Amino acid sequence: MAYQNLREFIARLERERQLKRIKTPVDVDLEITEITDRVSKASGPALLFEKPRSPQNNTEYHIPLLINAFGTRQRLELALEVNSVEDVARRIEELLEMRPPEGLFDKVRLLPKLADLGSIFPKHVKDGPVKEVIERQDFSLARFPIMKCWPQDGGRFITLPMVITRSPKTGRRNVGCYRMQVFDERTTGMHWQIHKGGAEHFRWLDRQGKGRRMEVAVALGADPATMLSAVLPLPEDLDEFIFAGFLRQEPVELVKCETSDLEVPAHAEIVLEGYVDLDDIRTEGPFGDHTGFYSLEDRFPAFHLTCVTHRKNPIYVSTIVGPPPMEDYWMGYAVERIFLPLMRKQLPEVLDMHMPAEGVFHNLMIVAIRKSYPGHARKVMNAIWGLPGAMFTKCLVVVDDDVDVHNVREVAWKALNHIDPERDIQFVLGPVDQLEHASRLPNFGSKMGVDATRKWPSEGFNRRWPDEIKMDARVKSRIDKMWKDLGL
Repeated sequence: MAYQNLREFIARLERERQLKRIKTPVDVDLEITEITDRVSKASGPALLFEKPRSPQNNTEYHIPLLINAFGTRQRLELALEVNSVEDVARRIEELLEMRPPEGLFDKVRLLPKLADLGSIFPKHVKDGPVKEVIERQDFSLARFPIMKCWPQDGGRFITLPMVITRSPKTGRRNVGCYRMQVFDERTTGMHWQIHKGGAEHFRWLDRQGKGRRMEVAVALGADPATMLSAVLPLPEDLDEFIFAGFLRQEPVELVKCETSDLEVPAHAEIVLEGYVDLDDIRTEGPFGDHTGFYSLEDRFPAFHLTCVTHRKNPIYVSTIVGPPPMEDYWMGYAVERIFLPLMRKQLPEVLDMHMPAEGVFHNLMIVAIRKSYPGHARKVMNAIWGLPGAMFTKCLVVVDDDVDVHNVREVAWKALNHIDPERDIQFVLGPVDQLEHASRLPNFGSKMGVDATRKWPSEGFNRRWPDEIKMDARVKSRIDKMWKDLGL
């Protein structure tokens, strides 16, 4: 059975010795970040701070803080309840390969898969643990151990929310993970970037010139697959809670909010209900971001709380981003592995891809292809820049199928040997990530593609391409046998 809630995941981490309880009082301003940063970069455990505090506000929080829960590959696989993240990719590939059955036996074989699909849609329930405490009047964000992560941050930020909106145009739900700067006890920023689903819902409402408010619900802490689904760059028409059901292989239970028609995970730890107002746009930031640099101040809508519901004795979940690698690298790794089958479906020549930690997701993608015709690498570059989940890729390196894209040393060696810079590097203009600080304009800049494949005569290369240096296999075998005797 899938984890029903965050607490079952914490218990599993503890059984696997992947969680450390911190009983020492620690300040939510900067101190938790410094501890977590050191632990994360050492591939250390998830951390449960049992006594977070704020000397600045003379506050001892009664709510523990969980962080670094997804901070290694092992914990990511525990979260998804798989032996390897590749198992999820294989399940997606099987679905993508489903074809209409041709005969009776094909139909029989297809039935289990169809039954599995039917079990992933959200289940609507009347009540749930997140409604154990309902606060319609006396509620305050000051009760939660919300962190200030880095010295130049504009304030304290909620960093791992599931922000739930519904399109005022189509009625489709969107669940995104957008940082939320705390302005006061009942108001935060809502940092949905211009390309995100929640921002599109907001813009559509603004264009109509009526209905100046949009309902928003924010869930904090749930079963791990549901939390991860909010981070994944899913297609616009795919409900994140449906995909969470696919990951869990069980439906997500949803319960209706107290003050709006939105629905939230019934087993969440905390839910913040409220709205954004088209007429209340405020300055948000700076924020120490996943690029390793601060994203600067910008204007975003304010989120106004109308109600808070939570479990008895809730657990607050957070994350930090900053100089890589950190916990978010492993979330990005999940994106890379889970969505490779979707890329292959559209680009079957793609064999593998990798986004190194130092590329902070959108700055570098390495793609291995089975090259079949002149200019094939450039066709792949342009196609990838046209995919919603990869449109922000700043540098794209395409290599041959014999290159291990996960071995960055091998990629650098072969790519730098294979390119003639003027011939093999191309530049294009297009949309860039809103957090991109080096682009010529906000949200618009250039991208670079590198064709690091071997060049063919049909591409204008008429010299002989040299062989890679490799030792004779028989010699290697003889040396293997005498190696111990050499005393080396």
